[in-house]
Amino acid sequence: MSLSRMFRWRPKTKRDTGSSPKREGQSYRAAGGSRAADVARQAARSTWRRTGSAGQNDPGRRQAADDFGPAAREARGPAPGSGGTAARETKKARRFRGRRWLWTAGLLCLAAMAAGLGAAAVWVRGLDISKLEHPLPEPSFVMDAGGQPVAQLSSSRIVPVPLGQIPLDLRNAVVAVEDRRFYDHAGFDVWSIGRALVRDLKAGAMEEGGSTITQQLAKNLFLDSDKSFNRKFKELGYAIKINFAYSKDEILELYLNSIYFGEGRWGVEGAAQQYFGKSVQQLTLAESAVLAGLPKAPSLYSPVRHPDKALERRNLVLSLMKEQHFISDAAYDKAIAEPIALKPNNGESLKGRHPSYVDYVMDEAEKLYGFTEQQILTHGLRIHTAMDLKVQQAAEEVYRTDALFPPSPPDRTVQSGAVVLDQRTGGIRAIVGARGDQTYRGFNRATELKRQPGSSFKPLAVYGAALELGYTPESILYDGQLDISGYRPKDWDGQTRGQVTLREAVIRSWNIPAVWLLNEIGIDAGMNYVRKAGIALPPADRNLSLALGGLSEGVSPLQMAQAYGGIANEGVMQNAHAITKITTKDGHTLVEAKPQPTKLTEPVYAYTLTRLLQETVAQGTGIAAALSGRPAAGKTGTTQLPATAEFEAIGRNGAKDAWFVGFTPELTTAIWLGYDQTDKTHYLTTSGGAVPAQLFREIMTRALKDTPVTDFPVPEEVRRAMEEAQLRSPLGSDGRAPETMEPQERSGQPETHRPGWLRKKQGD
Repeated sequence: MSLSRMFRWRPKTKRDTGSSPKREGQSYRAAGGSRAADVARQAARSTWRRTGSAGQNDPGRRQAADDFGPAAREARGPAPGSGGTAARETKKARRFRGRRWLWTAGLLCLAAMAAGLGAAAVWVRGLDISKLEHPLPEPSFVMDAGGQPVAQLSSSRIVPVPLGQIPLDLRNAVVAVEDRRFYDHAGFDVWSIGRALVRDLKAGAMEEGGSTITQQLAKNLFLDSDKSFNRKFKELGYAIKINFAYSKDEILELYLNSIYFGEGRWGVEGAAQQYFGKSVQQLTLAESAVLAGLPKAPSLYSPVRHPDKALERRNLVLSLMKEQHFISDAAYDKAIAEPIALKPNNGESLKGRHPSYVDYVMDEAEKLYGFTEQQILTHGLRIHTAMDLKVQQAAEEVYRTDALFPPSPPDRTVQSGAVVLDQRTGGIRAIVGARGDQTYRGFNRATELKRQPGSSFKPLAVYGAALELGYTPESILYDGQLDISGYRPKDWDGQTRGQVTLREAVIRSWNIPAVWLLNEIGIDAGMNYVRKAGIALPPADRNLSLALGGLSEGVSPLQMAQAYGGIANEGVMQNAHAITKITTKDGHTLVEAKPQPTKLTEPVYAYTLTRLLQETVAQGTGIAAALSGRPAAGKTGTTQLPATAEFEAIGRNGAKDAWFVGFTPELTTAIWLGYDQTDKTHYLTTSGGAVPAQLFREIMTRALKDTPVTDFPVPEEVRRAMEEAQLRSPLGSDGRAPETMEPQERSGQPETHRPGWLRKKQGD
């Protein structure tokens, strides 16, 4: 018989648990219990479960409870194994409840972490790093006529360099000392952060950064420099986003071009120029290690201020490079033996050079070609100009020589402006817009100033038009007391001569003949000539004072140089311009100047006027402008002080403006001299024939040094006339011809021939 049949075994119920596994199959009958008792207990449990606590007042339930209450159980005796079963049930329930709470807490933690990570991901995704999408501001360069850079235009302290142009040694040195796991981590280094955190906790302050190259880039571009956990947290977020958005090489390039290297220099190119006077591409291994050691503490490790600490830091960088297998032992030994040899550029940077010319270039780029100042300063343009560096430097050298200018009172400087251009092309060769220190895009007296030009305006407003109408250098002009509708001009010497030739009127700069002649040919004739010369005249200038440069608005040296350039260029005026073309740094042409020439007058009249102005320099009011062994032509101009009570005591002993405008076969120059504000204590005691003429001579002498001497071109019409005169002249047999012969007059006056241009007696 089996044991199950022997003990009438049945599977135990849920509560039938014994104290020992060996007794799990034991029945109540085998233990001496009653089958009827088992059935009764099962029925009672079922009733209790069905009725619950609400059935406690039920009579049937109370009877069942009485049948199986404590007294009944005491009468029957304890059920076998009941004490061990209850104990085991309690322990198991407790274990289950503990595990349930543990799992719940774990799940809650995981959920919180997931929510936190999700929120962090959303926050990181929302960070704006669009600033990195724009290229670093790249300076533009002004190029001279030969295509060489002469000035730098920049709004940034950074000169960006592509990663490919940065030496590998410099890149490796920075990685070795700043972020050795740069190419392995995701923008942040857990080990570095942990190490820094421990040190910060020990110190009780944010002392260790633990920042990677990516984090430093984020801090430099997007965050303040305060040391706080909040800033570090933001720095970490930016670094993560940057790491996902950019490649490692792109991040390193941005970092190397934006990090501070001390001495006011940002970026590796600026640092290389500052410390070693060379481009970053030319740095040696030892020099690269010096720069790599600077970002941690630029002032502390500056080779200029602390050479010993800089050397120690450099050697540390080299040792780290060797340790990380960036360099060989031999390269390390060679580099560490080198001293730090600084070769600063000593201010040879192109930034801030030739400010007057550069300012005008920017004005021209904006007004003529539509570039904005921001584009000019940040887009890396190459602005090709007509500047002749030799001429520009000559003008600047003259303007730095105070001895060439009248003494200035302590409170105000005698100012001046000059323009030099090539009359054959209109290209501006040089501009000086001020004496002394100049501010960025300050007032340019060479191009922006408007002052009355005085007698320097006579060739344009009077004599040029008169020659076109048939007057010649020998034409007779009136020089006596003159009153035309109340206008009474005076000669500068206070005297009259009755009659003078046109030649003498030009050479001596007499005023009465010029006014009389303008009245004879008509004001409109003079105004039309001036307008052809590129000078706009308002209706208010339609009066006889036009002959003496009495303009309502005035003119600039640039306008005068352009107008006289038309005379010097055989009657063809080229528009004055500085910019010839603007290109990208790769050479792609964006705009190109295409100046259109304007016919000012016929070549024969331009030549006649040129010879008159030559005589003015050779023996007239412009004699101080004469060049040794080189032909020059020009005209002086002086404007008197206003006829007001303020200047009544000064009278004719002072002047407001002084001019000289002249040219050689190569260049045309206009010079103005005066005070920005003229008053009874600030006025000139010189004239256009003195200081401005001397300035012309000094500038042209320096600018044309080593330039072959040539004469003014002779028009074909004049050349034929000279050849005919040579055949008729008794001098023709020995091969010598008269210097010139004037064209016929058209006004009905007798034809006059005048050989020998320069045979007039010496004037004052």
